[in-house]
Amino acid sequence: MYKLIAIDMDGTLLNDHHEVTAEVRGALDAAKAEGVNIVLCTGRPIGGVRRYLEELNLQEEGDFVIAYNGALVQNTYTNGVVAEQSLGFEDLKSLYELSLQLDTPMHYFDTANLYTPNRDISEYTVYESYITKVPLHFRTIDEVPKDILIPKVMFIDDPDKLEKAIASIPESFKETYTMVKSAPFFHEILHPKVSKGNAVKLLVEKLGIEQKDVMAIGDNGNDMSMIQWAGCGVAMANAIPEVREIADFETKSNNEHGVAHAIQELVLKK
Repeated sequence: MYKLIAIDMDGTLLNDHHEVTAEVRGALDAAKAEGVNIVLCTGRPIGGVRRYLEELNLQEEGDFVIAYNGALVQNTYTNGVVAEQSLGFEDLKSLYELSLQLDTPMHYFDTANLYTPNRDISEYTVYESYITKVPLHFRTIDEVPKDILIPKVMFIDDPDKLEKAIASIPESFKETYTMVKSAPFFHEILHPKVSKGNAVKLLVEKLGIEQKDVMAIGDNGNDMSMIQWAGCGVAMANAIPEVREIADFETKSNNEHGVAHAIQELVLKK
């Protein structure tokens, strides 16, 4: 029986209305009642996860969350940090200069806010702030504190433009950072040791759970590392082809309670 299920949020746990359906909530409750650790594992900032943690009763003793694509692993009962890997000011400055060269907008997070150095604020930055409920601020690079800790930077643009920008990123940057595409209009840039897979592995080792007893469910490029690492990797029916190719099991879509279907078939029926 699986002892821990790591679940992506957008496109996976949540339907297209950003809701947890009653069917998914019921399956999560049933799995948790069987002693399974339910861990939300998301690219969202921690502030964009808390209302769902509360809604799903995932703030009890022994509960954890993985945010910023693995840059933060946190105990949701004590709010204690289990692991954290951040970028710094020099990273931000270098990536901002790259964004200007590529002519693509960018934004970035600290532990509480979303910032953009672009005076003409992108609609995708506004969307990110709206979805995650994280406050948005315009701030020039010169105004950024030199001791800032940045969980992630994001290049953002219309899908076609972003694809061209990604293709033009120099190899030196790709070798220096973890880069993952989390949506057609979001390209995320993180500390080189950060990934969802690494974060799940770290948490599982802390909890004394074996790799074979871990399930991971996701739909996009930033989920691939945890789907590959887990004992059972589950792709949503709405997942990108690359995720579906590496998964051990394909469930229904996020609008068809796919997380509930996977848990029913692979956990509760066992």
